[in-house]
Amino acid sequence: MKSRTNEELLALIEKATAGDKASLETVILSVQDLVFNLSLRMLGTFPDAEDATQDILLKIVTHLSSFRGESSFSTWVFRIATNHLKNYRKHMFAKFPLSFEFYGDDIKNGKIEDVPDLTQNVERSILAEELKLSCTNVMLQCLDTESRCIFILGTMFKVDSRIAGDILGISPEAYRQRLSRIRGKMADFLKEYCGEYGDGKCRCANRVDYAIQNHRISPAKLDFTTAVPMETTIEVKEAMEDIDSLSQEFAFCKTYQSPESLKELIQKFLDGTSYSVVTNA
Repeated sequence: MKSRTNEELLALIEKATAGDKASLETVILSVQDLVFNLSLRMLGTFPDAEDATQDILLKIVTHLSSFRGESSFSTWVFRIATNHLKNYRKHMFAKFPLSFEFYGDDIKNGKIEDVPDLTQNVERSILAEELKLSCTNVMLQCLDTESRCIFILGTMFKVDSRIAGDILGISPEAYRQRLSRIRGKMADFLKEYCGEYGDGKCRCANRVDYAIQNHRISPAKLDFTTAVPMETTIEVKEAMEDIDSLSQEFAFCKTYQSPESLKELIQKFLDGTSYSVVTNA
């Protein structure tokens, strides 16, 4: 997606709210991947992220006329998305919350030896990669909602502390301090339990059948390994900050292109009568 200045986006938004569908489509597509990746890391699963992204994109569309350009468009979108996601209660981990203690105990003491082969003729190496990507995403769910949001904004999107603090309603100093503490907590967990990114004994290949049995991955639906990765990370930062020395510890924070179903939703919305909410807002 071509990068646009705030002035160019303001011009597109003005056209969109005046009834130009092509401009509206361009505006939505410019933030679609940002919203999806934020939703995926906040909620933990692809189905929940897709549902939340649809809700957020529709909320952005219906509030588009209220954007005045006081901040960057991405900051405005982040504010809408984070407020929505922090109060989102329909996802799986809202019903079945995790903790580092529970997750660590499961990694150490889960009964993996007696589980039969459940791979359904899918290569074990593929399933191990799916589990690795899923595990690092699920690990984020061990953080409370606010901490998870801080970690994702600072580590995955590298949002400047002044902007992130404004989005979350805390001071830049408080944001930097909390981000550093949360990164340290995540790094400690990785070091103790993860064999891929730390010194732990966990090896995803050995836990594939156990993960299938516990519905953590499915050979029939490999969300992470079939998702299309972004060639470059989403650029939203306004300044690089050296908050701590842990940035390279979190290489698993990959970004993905939005699923085709979201693009189809946008097209369906633009082609339907609901489009009038933009011009009438």
